[in-house]
Amino acid sequence: MNDPEGIFDEGFLRSLEVSVKIHHQLYPKVPPQGIYFEALVENAFKTIKKPYAMVQASNRNLPGHDLLVEDTRISLKTETGEGTRADRINITKLCTTEKEPWDAPTLVGRVLAHLSRYELILMLRAVWDRPIIHYQVLEIPIYRLRLIETADLQAAGRRKGRQSLGASVILDGQPIYYVFFDASDGKCSIRGLRVTDCIMLREWDIKID
Repeated sequence: MNDPEGIFDEGFLRSLEVSVKIHHQLYPKVPPQGIYFEALVENAFKTIKKPYAMVQASNRNLPGHDLLVEDTRISLKTETGEGTRADRINITKLCTTEKEPWDAPTLVGRVLAHLSRYELILMLRAVWDRPIIHYQVLEIPIYRLRLIETADLQAAGRRKGRQSLGASVILDGQPIYYVFFDASDGKCSIRGLRVTDCIMLREWDIKID
């Protein structure tokens, strides 16, 4: 499926694939994640000479976009653990919402405010099938995540004191992912988002020793 915004064009995707392969020459068994993935994305845009500006922040936990490309605000995510599934996506930290009050309307409002700070989410995924790592580069539609506002959040877990909250997000009578607000660290995570509900931009395999 093609990138509807035209930001992640063929030149960028080809350059990103090459950058990931070069990364594996230095770190054969460690997929890029976090700031390393951000650096590879920056390098891929630089290689194709597309205008961009990295957004600098004094605190990496502050909400906001990671990259500004042609006035488009982009958030970068990775899922590279050995438990990564080919058909379902987990976002371990969509955002942090640790401030009080800790109630469903407030938490959902903070997530929606966070999502409004960027237009696109680009994710790199590493699906392990030794000796192969199958890479997926995809765009996560923000409107899918905004459906969190329709979730019927309920207490989850057995933690004493402030309770975690979670719920399945339903679309057309079917659960499309599970949203979880962790009371211990204030993080909002997404579990089991269907890959088929996202825009697959590129896939390739890398053999590791």
